[in-house]
Amino acid sequence: MAREFQVRREQDLPAAPEQVWHAVATGAGNLGWLYRMEIEPHLGGAVSRGGGTVAEWEPPYRFAARVTRDDGFSNTLSYHIEPGEGGTSRLRMGIHWVHEGVVDDGWDTRADAAEKHVDFYQHSLAQYLTHFAGRPAVYVKADRPQPADGPDDFAALRRRLGLADDTAVGDRLSLDLPGEDGSPGGDGGPGGDGGPGGDGGPVDVVVDYLDRDFVGLRGPDALYRFFNGSSWNWPIWLGHHLFAEEADEQQAVRAWNRWLNGA
Repeated sequence: MAREFQVRREQDLPAAPEQVWHAVATGAGNLGWLYRMEIEPHLGGAVSRGGGTVAEWEPPYRFAARVTRDDGFSNTLSYHIEPGEGGTSRLRMGIHWVHEGVVDDGWDTRADAAEKHVDFYQHSLAQYLTHFAGRPAVYVKADRPQPADGPDDFAALRRRLGLADDTAVGDRLSLDLPGEDGSPGGDGGPGGDGGPGGDGGPVDVVVDYLDRDFVGLRGPDALYRFFNGSSWNWPIWLGHHLFAEEADEQQAVRAWNRWLNGA
């Protein structure tokens, strides 16, 4: 018997369908809120993540990508975009897993992780379209080599970010960005205003998402995203979206890797 898992979400977005399409159906748009995923712009085109293909292509309204494996598993990601009033859009997204073969013990864990990550990513999509729509982005990913020992690891990371126990969404704080060596930056040199290069330094951010598994911080030129792994026996990791013109991907990846894996 096949086993299935589905996630469905709907949201109103402050952007025209063409802008939403660029965000969800192009490689450049994905860098601004999701992760690196290149898409060949036609039906049957290749999708880099997971070795998928484009299963639906009707710009700027309908896009779907599907991954099919030899073991009987398939995963379909779909976006349906409808125009709204005043240059807005209604987005319906879905994830549909089907497994025709034997399902391993990790199915429920992966399904729980997928549903919670979808909520965080769809929130980030709205943040991107509200504050950074159309701006080129650099995606920065870093992770720890081993799974988190437990929730205390992510709690320590939150304290390192400057989040107190009573911090709430909407609060403002100063984030001390890492310099090139991964250590907290000073107040001089390129990047001292919160950019990704040079010496790093403090930048004012707003807490835009906060729960036990995710921290989202929005700066003037970035979305900073931190992911707990202890709920699913995964490592702690981060996936940032940098919009500053001088953003250097390799330099930022090195700096944030050192920061994440430092003391």
